[in-house]
Amino acid sequence: MKGVDILTIPLDQEAIQTLRRRLLQERSDLEQRVRGNGHFGLAASFRDSTGELSGIDNHPADSATEMFERSKDLSLLEKEAFRLERVDAALARMDTGEYGHCVACGKFIPLERLEALPTAIYCIEHEPRQEPSNDRPVEEEFLYPPFGRTSLDEKEGQNGFDGEDAWQIVESWGSSNSPAMAEGNNISDYDHMAIEADENDGFVEPLESFLATDITGHNVTVVRNNAYRRYMANNEGDHLLEPDELADEL
Repeated sequence: MKGVDILTIPLDQEAIQTLRRRLLQERSDLEQRVRGNGHFGLAASFRDSTGELSGIDNHPADSATEMFERSKDLSLLEKEAFRLERVDAALARMDTGEYGHCVACGKFIPLERLEALPTAIYCIEHEPRQEPSNDRPVEEEFLYPPFGRTSLDEKEGQNGFDGEDAWQIVESWGSSNSPAMAEGNNISDYDHMAIEADENDGFVEPLESFLATDITGHNVTVVRNNAYRRYMANNEGDHLLEPDELADEL
């Protein structure tokens, strides 16, 4: 077989029969899986599946959960039905003698590819799905940019309160997430897992967070908060300019 193009080698009957048995077994498994659980539970009505007398429950969240589960079941059923169609189509091509031929170029599909994907109708060269799809649901366009139309980060000259700021305030009170589920890497505690947790809140420069005045703008004081301590620890301030607390007390 040296020097022979594998795309010109037809499948022998033994290989075809082996693949046929695999496809028949897969079809039997698919049909049993769909019938065995009542089409993924969709054979029962929404009311029966929830066990409620009415579809309008006192707890809408329960109905929402069940609706999510039914939509997931629909997706699973659609996936199995699509797979079953491809298996049936492959068996039909075996009966007509078309099995193993690329529908784009007509050449024989290598046995190695058919063993990995018995329902294949394209050779590798003409397979339309060469790369994993990055398509996203069209509904997500409504959420772009992050935090949807309320986001001001991408607008030049805008620094007002937006949807991201609103979420940060709510998130600061806690969420169901843990540091392991945080957006950033190497997050080990809850204080730093929020979105842009290190962002200055209410001030631009660190010293603005611990310098204070009275209502007239006079009588400057220093609030020795955490930002102040970090500021001094980073040698950004001059300890010699700090007031002498002992002298003040005297």
